[in-house]
Amino acid sequence: MSSVPGSGLARGLAVTLKTMTRPSVTRQYPDVKPDLPPRSRGVIALFEENCTVCMLCARECPDWCIYIDSHKEVVPATEPGARDRTRNMLDRFAIDFALCMYCGICIEVCPFDALFWTPEFEYAEYDVGDLTHERERLRQWMWTVPAPPGADAGAEEPKELAAAEKAWDKAKAAEAPAAEEP
Repeated sequence: MSSVPGSGLARGLAVTLKTMTRPSVTRQYPDVKPDLPPRSRGVIALFEENCTVCMLCARECPDWCIYIDSHKEVVPATEPGARDRTRNMLDRFAIDFALCMYCGICIEVCPFDALFWTPEFEYAEYDVGDLTHERERLRQWMWTVPAPPGADAGAEEPKELAAAEKAWDKAKAAEAPAAEEP
């Protein structure tokens, strides 16, 4: 195949000219924030009140980037004759985001909904040591956690909710005759 000398250069210049006439799609990042997809993964937030120090998140983390320290406290019995209980109290909860690979396993295995994804991604630091977020800083991210998505309009009601309503109606029906009797 014979080609005209310089035809490749002419095609390249044609592409360049066509591209130059289109409007730019570049966003000026610090000034214009990106449109993130819903439920995007950013930093992990801690809802400390739900944490029972079960250590599942730290054990399941493939990067070992979650650090938890706790101690046991004795909770006195509330009724006479009952025995005292012990309870784990959280002393330290930290995530090293320099090691974290954002897999989300810690959030999935938490049985008490103490860890959440936030869409915040702007938490860069000048010192790598500052990427270890302690529980106070993890708690501050909670206000950025989006509300869970609503149920689909055509979705059927959860079976648990229907069973609870049926039990409630049954209890109300049992109370009604007892309240009418003098």
